[in-house]
Amino acid sequence: MVTPVAKREAVGHLVTTYEMTERRACKAIGCYRMTARYQTSRSDDAGLRQRMREIAHERRRFGYRRLHVLLKREGYLVNHKKLFRLYREEKLTVRRRGGRKRALGTRAPMTVPVLPNERWLLDFVSDQMTDGRRFRILTVVDDCTRECLALVADTSLSGARIARELDRLVAERGKPKMVVSDNGSEFTSNAILTWADQSRVAWHYIAPGKPMPNAFIESFNGRLRDELLNETLFTSLAQACVALRCWRADYNDARPHSQLGWQTPSEFAATGNPRRDLALRYIESSAPAPATAQMGTSNRPNELRPG
Repeated sequence: MVTPVAKREAVGHLVTTYEMTERRACKAIGCYRMTARYQTSRSDDAGLRQRMREIAHERRRFGYRRLHVLLKREGYLVNHKKLFRLYREEKLTVRRRGGRKRALGTRAPMTVPVLPNERWLLDFVSDQMTDGRRFRILTVVDDCTRECLALVADTSLSGARIARELDRLVAERGKPKMVVSDNGSEFTSNAILTWADQSRVAWHYIAPGKPMPNAFIESFNGRLRDELLNETLFTSLAQACVALRCWRADYNDARPHSQLGWQTPSEFAATGNPRRDLALRYIESSAPAPATAQMGTSNRPNELRPG
């Protein structure tokens, strides 16, 4: 659709370039002479635009309605609909925030731990009792030995409570080099940030919405839910704490772990062998013997698989 402004410009071009009369130019492009002669009476509102931009940059979270009130206080008489049009033309629309502010922590790629206490993993699991009351469980796992260090259950677990539990674990086991968690409000609280700074422990926050960097704690939580939480009806918080204590002892001392050569986490931690040596021995023992095709040899993996 051709706008009136474009038609006026076209008429002016024909009159100036081809020395046509206004009547013939309007007839050639199908434009009314009244449209060609129209002169806008609208002001450019340069002062209003400038002041609106200044207020919008000073108060970046104010929309056009609050700007309208502030401009009226300064003596600018403008209709709110006109102000909204100028507001859109100046592209001053308030942008929607992407999400809440999160603690940054470290974003460097994590190495594979080879010794105990190199990296602790933290996460939460939630469940409910038979009367409908919900409670949460703080899970703490050593990423090298796969030991479950703590299962803390309560109806509310604040950052200060987590800091106290970490102090207890440090007193029993020693200080870790790194702690890994998600960006939950408990882990990004001032209490946790203060604890990490005072304890001189590196705290690594995984990227939001991407649990793979903290994959083992997610797998551990799945085992905890499948083997205990989904199999037990809890009538009280005290019963849940006792059941979690028994399950943790069974997990560390009796349950064989496939990634530890079917040793229990306690047995593996007692040997003191780095995980790197265990992984190399496991790969060497599980590597298949080289196979040879009947019609000749081939190095292609698909041809070496048994039929």
